[in-house]
Amino acid sequence: MPSLFASYLRVYEPLTAFDRDRQAFWRRYVSEGRAVAPSEGPGRQRSAVIEALGAGWTRLPDLPEEAYVLEVDDTLLVCPWNLRIRVAEAALSARDGVPAVLADAFVPSVLAGQAKAVVEDWRSGARVLEHGVPRVHEQIATWGVPLRWFVLVDAEERELVTRPGRRELRYRTEISKARRRASRALSVLRKTVGEAPITEAVEEAARWLEEFHPRSMVELDYGGLVDLLNDETLAADDSPGLVAAGLTGLSKGESEEASAAYDRLVARWRAIQLLERCN
Repeated sequence: MPSLFASYLRVYEPLTAFDRDRQAFWRRYVSEGRAVAPSEGPGRQRSAVIEALGAGWTRLPDLPEEAYVLEVDDTLLVCPWNLRIRVAEAALSARDGVPAVLADAFVPSVLAGQAKAVVEDWRSGARVLEHGVPRVHEQIATWGVPLRWFVLVDAEERELVTRPGRRELRYRTEISKARRRASRALSVLRKTVGEAPITEAVEEAARWLEEFHPRSMVELDYGGLVDLLNDETLAADDSPGLVAAGLTGLSKGESEEASAAYDRLVARWRAIQLLERCN
């Protein structure tokens, strides 16, 4: 399976965040050795979704329940894939901006109605009340890392592996730390730039984190982006530090320092995003 040039922001929750049935399911899932490694998961997710959206489908498919798993201080944490929600969202997206005749050919209106009901039920919080789990545990960004994600982590939390056959770069932190960082960033941004797009983006990330158990872990994974960067570039990556420097500059009224950090960060990731046009 070729690399997916995407990054991932995940939340792993302790089993106590789930109802009894889900706790039993995830314990059995882990004991049977079914947990999927983050390096393998994106390819398997894509295959499952593509197969689910194949020609001739007549209903929203029942997809297998899969998850990434972490064990921290003898505590089992789970990041469910929530593929049914993703398929429903993909079905609705496939109809956006497409003439009705073509839209119905790809996603019949009856399926679109099912997909809309699934997504609206999920977003309304009904699933939270019914099953004791929050919404989607994983966010995905292609050809880059959203700048707001770097607000949630610290450079000291980086985990880097650059050996033959395994190259990974990720940041992991307690959700309590990620929430505090998002709160501080929001305070600085509201005072200095107001309701700008970056402020709204950080606020959205902060709201998303509030949906999860307070003992969760947050993971920012560069995923397939590592295949676009050499070892030296990965080792030198200081994106979270640049975000922190920019926010510090804003809080002190040092606009030049804040702009310099921001410009370096944007230039770095724009260079990666431009690779999409060459792909």
